[in-house]
Amino acid sequence: MIFDVVTIFPEYFDSPLRVGLLGKALERGLITVRTYNLRDFALDKHRTVDDKPFGGGEGMLLKPEPLYRALSALRAESPEPWVIYLSPQGRLFRQEIARELAQKKRLVLLCGRYEGIDDRIREHFVDDEISVGDYVLFGGEAAALVLIEAVARLVPGVVGCQDSVARDSLAQGLLKHPQYTRPREFMGYRVPEILLSGDHARIERWRREKSLEVTFERRPDLLSRAPLSQEDREFLRVLKRERLRIYLALVHYPVINKEGRRIASSFTNLDLHDISRVCRTYGLKGYYLVQPLSDQRSIVEDLLSFWLSGPGARHNPDRAEALRLVRVRSSLEEVRQEVEEREGERPLTLATDARPLREALPYEEAARIIRRGRPVLLLFGTAWGLAPEILEEADHFLPPIRGALDDYNHLSVRSAASIILDRLLREVT
Repeated sequence: MIFDVVTIFPEYFDSPLRVGLLGKALERGLITVRTYNLRDFALDKHRTVDDKPFGGGEGMLLKPEPLYRALSALRAESPEPWVIYLSPQGRLFRQEIARELAQKKRLVLLCGRYEGIDDRIREHFVDDEISVGDYVLFGGEAAALVLIEAVARLVPGVVGCQDSVARDSLAQGLLKHPQYTRPREFMGYRVPEILLSGDHARIERWRREKSLEVTFERRPDLLSRAPLSQEDREFLRVLKRERLRIYLALVHYPVINKEGRRIASSFTNLDLHDISRVCRTYGLKGYYLVQPLSDQRSIVEDLLSFWLSGPGARHNPDRAEALRLVRVRSSLEEVRQEVEEREGERPLTLATDARPLREALPYEEAARIIRRGRPVLLLFGTAWGLAPEILEEADHFLPPIRGALDDYNHLSVRSAASIILDRLLREVT
């Protein structure tokens, strides 16, 4: 495997290429890394490789002529190279891309600097564009080193133990299981007993389950692409049932009306049916209607009786299954206490509102909390939203839902509940 690196700082690679397995692979001729100074391909005596962008703006761009001359010279050599431009705008580098590139005989890595390169080079003379992450570096050199290491590990012989490569995080589509070494006990923390048992079959299954668990907690998006056995899938089903401890409360009091006055809103049949179906679909453990008005509670109880034990249950059992999640309570504190009794700890409350009233907890972080098994109570308001004291008491506030074109977000609570639950749980369920 040959790596040709085009850069304005070839000295950047001197130290990294001399150490560790990469250095040994170079010494043994398993891989070849050659660096080329872009300035050597400049057209003037000052070896100029950059200029100001047309149209004005900040920074400098690498000029097309030196880049073209460098790439043309490298393309003239054999074997035919695959030219990669390291750029924040490229496809996100993953292990499967490393495996793809490891099948090629020669890679040319083009390292940008400043504000990047003239786009004519990117569009017409580059085969691939790769980003090592959603962040910006000073240049492409660090990214090139990441790519070289990731691909070189897959070249036969570079890593002495091929099992190590096969068991790496992401090698089988999952993150790696926890690992421990001597001593058996450190500051009171002990190594899991199963690893000391000598039962290799049980150890392998423990490692596989821990790998699934870690992936579920930290990178659930990987599970949809990973090769999973039926045993793996059953383990994940059990894990999800254990970890998913989420409840939804639709609050009818205290809420505010259009004028900002505190009111108690009326129950709607659509909210009862549609939100219960969403809760059942996403595996919630309970759907609470918070309604202090006794006549309103009586209406809900009559409807539930019809669907759960009356003609509705026989006519539409799927609807009845969803409505079994519904509980009617007179106050939000009553709901909190009931969830705490069921779960053995007070739930984390996440409030929702169409208005950006305070700093919000990102959906990604909220989803991570849920996957770790913390009980969560989602609060949705009726009328014109939850009263200020409810929002203030909540542990966190989820970001308002925004449309694609402007700030219009006057959604029904049923729509908002569906969207928010999907954002939080789509990778879990």
